[in-house]
Amino acid sequence: MAKELWFTEVLNNAVGPAVTSVMGAVGLHPKHAASPINDAVAMEILVVLLLLAFFIAVRATLSVDKPSGFQHIVEMGESFVGEQAKGVIGHHYERYIPYAMAVGFFILLSNLLGLVPGFESPTANPSVPLGCAVLTFFYYHYHGIRHHQAHYYKQFVGPVAALSWLILPIELVSHVARVLSLTVRLFANMFAGDLVTMAFFSLVPVVVPVIFLGLHLGVALVQTFIFVMLTLVYLGLAVSEDH
Repeated sequence: MAKELWFTEVLNNAVGPAVTSVMGAVGLHPKHAASPINDAVAMEILVVLLLLAFFIAVRATLSVDKPSGFQHIVEMGESFVGEQAKGVIGHHYERYIPYAMAVGFFILLSNLLGLVPGFESPTANPSVPLGCAVLTFFYYHYHGIRHHQAHYYKQFVGPVAALSWLILPIELVSHVARVLSLTVRLFANMFAGDLVTMAFFSLVPVVVPVIFLGLHLGVALVQTFIFVMLTLVYLGLAVSEDH
């Protein structure tokens, strides 16, 4: 068994036996009963805890007259995502900002966590980007059905009934490909970024790795932007009046 990150070890020591018992009760059996929580899950938990602490701090210092630095960060993020959503989705775009903000903050912090010694980016594990992609998949389909109701399903068979047998598999493959696209793009870039950073830290521990830390930061920001933008694009297609 590979050495765990220190935070993973803390979690397994604290709640590992309870997690193993719960998994056993539902028919799941972890590979290592003493350490059921792996590094990716531990880093996800850490990200969620950090985000909860951040937003609690924002809520506690919320002010119209004297906004805190935390409040400025959230307002800037909301303004940026809102502008993108307005341009991509159009009418009633405000409904979708909370989800885009939530997934954006989660992915951004997950990406940046790999820059901190002793931690790693959970998005460098394929299961985490896949989870975000699947959640996005269900989210935009839910809103497509909510907005168009039964008419939403017509996009999967096309306007010509005689060609529905051809259009249906193409549409299904297209939507599954969206999940794969979101997953592979985010995972591959963050995994490569973590790998390059660790390699140069081990070879040249002074000065040179700083360049790659800057590159990692840039990749983290760009990949977050791409994921959020694609989420908005898929939402826009799902709720478009063209359907």
